[in-house]
Amino acid sequence: MQAKTSVKKTTENACQTKGLKPGKKKPKKLTLDDLLKTQEEAWAAIREAQQAQKEVQQAHKETEKAIRETQKAVKETQKNVGGLSNTLGSMVERLLIPGLPKKFKKFGYSFNRLASYNYTDGVYAQIDGMLENGTQAIAVEVEIKLRLSDIDDHLVRMGKIQKYADEHGDKRHFMGAMAAFITDENTKNYALNKGLFVIEPSGEDVKVTKPEGEVKVW
Repeated sequence: MQAKTSVKKTTENACQTKGLKPGKKKPKKLTLDDLLKTQEEAWAAIREAQQAQKEVQQAHKETEKAIRETQKAVKETQKNVGGLSNTLGSMVERLLIPGLPKKFKKFGYSFNRLASYNYTDGVYAQIDGMLENGTQAIAVEVEIKLRLSDIDDHLVRMGKIQKYADEHGDKRHFMGAMAAFITDENTKNYALNKGLFVIEPSGEDVKVTKPEGEVKVW
């Protein structure tokens, strides 16, 4: 029993002499190679981060370029469609308007003038075709396809024409008409119920339909 106790004390004394606690390993010293390796790893991480940043910036530039090209394409398309719409609109006007004075004679109207107007003196209203005489006038709005919103817009336009006429001493009675190359029965009836004439193609000619009720006069 005494021999075992002596060995234990001897071991503890040896650890105390070396400055170490029993059961603890001595810390590993960092060498120059370890420091160089750690530094190289840090630089590698920095280079990877810089490369990733460059790739993000490049992707951002490409995205901006794609957006600019898309916007340019949209503008070109709008320009082309607008030009086509204007061309079609002019064709429809030439097809639907020229023979109107004769068509309105069967309703008892005698017009000796057909013109187009741009009201700008505080009114800002464009008239595609105006049938006129000394006491009456019919403002014709021409559309490729007739929509309910077109009819509502023309009713507002007629109010502007009346305002302009009142301010300039024009005492004529103004009426309205919708001319369209394409229309449907519901939209046509909506215009007629609002007191407007409806003008549409009929074979190689045009047909004018008068409201069943009273024609609205401004």
